[in-house]
Amino acid sequence: MTPVVAIVGRPNVGKSTLFNRLAGRRLAIVHDEPGVTRDLQYADAVVAGRQLTLVDTGGYDPGSGDPMSRGIARNVVTALSEADAVLCVLDATEPVTPADREAVTVLRRSGRPVVYAANKADTSRRQTEALQLFELGVERLFPVSAAHGLGMAELSQALVEALGPAASETESTSPGEATHVALVGRPNAGKSSLFNVLVGSERSLVDARPGTTRDPVDSRVTVDGADFVFVDTAGIRRRSRVDRGVEAISVMRALRAISRAEVVVLLCDATAGIAEQDARLVGLCCDRGRAIVVALNKVDLLSTTERKRATEAARDALPFAPWLAILEVSAKDKTGLSRLMRQVALAAANFHRRVSTSELNRFFEQVLERHPPPAAGRQTPRIFYVTQARAGPPQFVAMCNAAAAIPQNYRRFVVNQLRSTFGFDSVPLAVYYRERSRRTRRGQKPE
Repeated sequence: MTPVVAIVGRPNVGKSTLFNRLAGRRLAIVHDEPGVTRDLQYADAVVAGRQLTLVDTGGYDPGSGDPMSRGIARNVVTALSEADAVLCVLDATEPVTPADREAVTVLRRSGRPVVYAANKADTSRRQTEALQLFELGVERLFPVSAAHGLGMAELSQALVEALGPAASETESTSPGEATHVALVGRPNAGKSSLFNVLVGSERSLVDARPGTTRDPVDSRVTVDGADFVFVDTAGIRRRSRVDRGVEAISVMRALRAISRAEVVVLLCDATAGIAEQDARLVGLCCDRGRAIVVALNKVDLLSTTERKRATEAARDALPFAPWLAILEVSAKDKTGLSRLMRQVALAAANFHRRVSTSELNRFFEQVLERHPPPAAGRQTPRIFYVTQARAGPPQFVAMCNAAAAIPQNYRRFVVNQLRSTFGFDSVPLAVYYRERSRRTRRGQKPE
């Protein structure tokens, strides 16, 4: 599971600059959720070779009389409860403030591993000035300059060490084991009702086990001979309806559940339709390569005509993922659940599916014969061969002579052709274009 690192500190110490520096060019997603406080930002990143999720929080200043500041302070505290490690950012150019002292006290009470960074230390003089921050009682301090990238290697390595060794591959990424399914969605979509029905009324309940204190509850069941681990999560709420801290913790738990899952079931209220927040969750799952099934719940409250309209509206709300399965279910009446489970099983199978290189290249020969890549100026892109780099999620690599010259519309065309030929329903596909080496060009055949 991807670990979470929360970046905290008082206002104007450079947290967001450091957040962007750590995310860097390898940034997978930077997502400002519409239903989350404006002071939380998420990014998947690779730091010192370790995949992790960065969470940028608002400026921590609980002593301020501003209601906004008090709300941000509550937000930071709840974010800490979900973090695996914390990066505390201090200002190397200023003396210790009461907000700094309060932040360090809260971090010590949290029990989380903490790395302390003295930002803005971009000169030898400022690095010396940063030593005054040791009066906070911290054991180790990393002088850095997020703006100029100074000291980032040492800081990144310290973050990875604070997280501890990476977990080995789990059953969630191994085909043939129990399929991990995350149930996500907004409150009042019937998610918990569906969870209870699936867990409690199937023919064979293997066990019910709680997750860690910071994770949602997992329950393992067997349906038609196949094992599933369902992960229930807190509802993703709208900022105007809930406390900032509640919203922060629900989103972070959903992020964790998505990271652990092979298949994500996005449960929506059919009577309310797909909201922007639901669409962003689908985008988040796509970015992380998770298989996705959309379930419109509470269809028992709709007529046949209204059901059809709800499905069409859901499809229109998700134009970027036309390959999604959108199903009608009712947790209350227990209708549509068999079809839902069949689709989940199919999505899991596609998630782990592999296509042989020989099949792929026979397919591409036909595609290239009918529709070769368009010429780009003096360059004529050519695709030499294609192979599947990995499964779970499925990713493909196309070796070519001019990767940059292959336009986006042709790349979308290739993905669509892969789907129409090999299926991959409910799973986002990634095709990467690589230029083969000179050695290969001179005649060495690919393995």
